Amino acid sequence: MNGASRDALAAARERLDALTDSTTVDAAQLADELAAVTALLDREVSLRRVLTDPAQAADAKAELAGRILGGQVGGPAADLVAGTVRSRWSRSRDLVDTLEELAAMADFTAAQKAGTLDDVEDELFRFGRIVASDTGLRSALTDRSASTSAKTALLHSLLGGRAKATTERLVTRLVTAPRGRSLETGLESLSKLAAERRERTVAVVTSAVPLSDTQKRRLGAALAKLYGRQMHLNLDVDPEVLGGVQVRVGDEIINGSLADRLEDAARRMAS
Repeated sequence: MNGASRDALAAARERLDALTDSTTVDAAQLADELAAVTALLDREVSLRRVLTDPAQAADAKAELAGRILGGQVGGPAADLVAGTVRSRWSRSRDLVDTLEELAAMADFTAAQKAGTLDDVEDELFRFGRIVASDTGLRSALTDRSASTSAKTALLHSLLGGRAKATTERLVTRLVTAPRGRSLETGLESLSKLAAERRERTVAVVTSAVPLSDTQKRRLGAALAKLYGRQMHLNLDVDPEVLGGVQVRVGDEIINGSLADRLEDAARRMAS
């Protein structure tokens, strides 16, 4: 993507992160709904052009998207799409490409929250190797005359119960809606997105009350010092924490009283 579309993609990614950081948002459901919107706009070229028309007011485009999607998707998906169509796009197709990417990233976020992202990334790689070595399978999955239901059933027979549900959903979407890409290119793109998500270090922070901006900065700095890399904070509030804070990074849990104990832990580890 170039120019305006590149900026719009970056903004859409930030909105997605803000949504999926919330513990109340079902990232897997969001992924499915964004994939449905992607399919709609891929089919409806005239609608896609209206939603990306720079001559139309941003609020008017967002309102139109809201009317079309009303009752069809949940609030988080509708809000994300509305924010996305408010942006300026260099090409109308870039909007659809972005929504498709957001759907995949939401699925990877769901896998990360479930602790299965490494498995999904490995399964995507291994499936790509299998396809590359089996010309018969590749032909069956890319056969334009084969129905969507037939391809879905074939993939379920191959992946169902053997791979994570996230992997099966991602591969099924790619195979049934390739959007002009080769199977190899699509799998490579998914693998890159998975790797990008995996390298994003996330700390889940639960506190009794919302943290102030100062506390967030101190906590982020303490965690960065403790782990030797920048951290993204996912914030949640739970009165049961009783005035303290609990931080989870992967499988590790740190309990303390706000940033002070984390700073102390960082100092002790550095000594």
